Amino acid sequence: MHCRTDDGKPFRTLNIIDEFSRECLAIRVKRKLNSADVIDALTDLFILRGTPSYIRSDNGPEFVALAVRDWIAAVGAKTAYIEPGSPWENGFCESFNGRMRDELLNGEIFYSLREAQIIIEEWRKHYNTKRPHSALGYRPPAPETIIPMEHRPIMH
Repeated sequence: MHCRTDDGKPFRTLNIIDEFSRECLAIRVKRKLNSADVIDALTDLFILRGTPSYIRSDNGPEFVALAVRDWIAAVGAKTAYIEPGSPWENGFCESFNGRMRDELLNGEIFYSLREAQIIIEEWRKHYNTKRPHSALGYRPPAPETIIPMEHRPIMH
């Protein structure tokens, strides 16, 4: 997504959504996003959560870059690019982007990139843990993926 700080300088967000749980796994906020940023964000998530079968994305240059395609193939995932001009094929992320724009970006003035990063991360936590989601029976996404303590494996 595109936005600006109060001085008119643009920044972008890389939003990563789990299609099953609807959880926002990460939001990276930078002045410019490139393929290295995508690989870095996905690497962090794959280490924490495992490698998914597919990565769905639009056809932005940071996603279709050869480095990203090669890296995704190397870790054993597949790409699922949407057709150009067909945002409905990426409905979960597009819906999230609309919520983020309506609930946060349209109502905030960011005085620096760092402030945008902090406020956006706080909103992401709120979205995952407090904000009701209609497709989840009006529960927030994150509790759907949290394993209760009594069911977690214990290391000895």
